[in-house]
Amino acid sequence: MASLYEIRADYNRETIVVYQAYAPQIADAALAAQKFVAPFSFGRMTWIKPSFLWLMHRSNWGQKSGQTRILAVRISRAGWERALSQGELTSPEQRVYGSASEWEQKFRAAPVHIQWDTERSSRGAALPCFSIQVGLSRQIIREFVDEWIVGIEDLTPLVRKLNAIRTESSRSLKRSLPVEKIYPLPKELARKLLISR
Repeated sequence: MASLYEIRADYNRETIVVYQAYAPQIADAALAAQKFVAPFSFGRMTWIKPSFLWLMHRSNWGQKSGQTRILAVRISRAGWERALSQGELTSPEQRVYGSASEWEQKFRAAPVHIQWDTERSSRGAALPCFSIQVGLSRQIIREFVDEWIVGIEDLTPLVRKLNAIRTESSRSLKRSLPVEKIYPLPKELARKLLISR
């Protein structure tokens, strides 16, 4: 049986793909530079998500205002795991924290926030498992941009195509989705993130 909490992602030996949705001016500048540059904001938290379908749910398949361009950002696994290791959960889970006050103290100081959200199907239905999203604060965004990013790809045309067929043929849609598999983590880091094997 699948775990309630597990990271599913498109990854290889060196890198992992995370997804983000932006307005055209931010996406175009990032694609041209192959990293985030102005008008991208370095002063606010940015959220990265390895689940393609969760971002589709969040952005309404690239149709929400300010989220019409879907980017696949390939980053190093070393950077991804550094972010996870510096993160704290967005809620005071008893399995991880000794008390609510311990959680609050750690959460306030953390450069990275870790949130679990209900995973979604291609039609937006809630699934019986969770999907991770990772919030990078301004303390660590420069490192993400300058050191972790390997490449940025525009998935907007694919997303528009998939959105057009998703109500007609779920089999055809499934064949076109990014392949995501369970991402392995060291035992202690997995425990901190509520992942148990």
